[in-house]
Amino acid sequence: MSTGLNVDAILAASDAPEDAPRETLDVRDLGPPKPLKNTLERLVDLDDDAVLVQLNDRAPQHLYPKLNDRGYRYETVERDGVTVTTIWRP
Repeated sequence: MSTGLNVDAILAASDAPEDAPRETLDVRDLGPPKPLKNTLERLVDLDDDAVLVQLNDRAPQHLYPKLNDRGYRYETVERDGVTVTTIWRP
């Protein structure tokens, strides 16, 4: 990945299933509300056993309640100036 982040290490430190298929969505260059909209749209198309890794420039505070409402689990960590939110279905 061109970000220089070790996404595998971030996933390993989270509760997300490590062996699940993974998609990465980089929304760092998008202004609101596009990160929220793009993430929710991607989740609709994502297989239930897959993990979505969102790269953002800030914690997606408006996304969290929507994930809770839809039954997703998630964890957010900041690494090297990038906010990484891992999203999956339990």
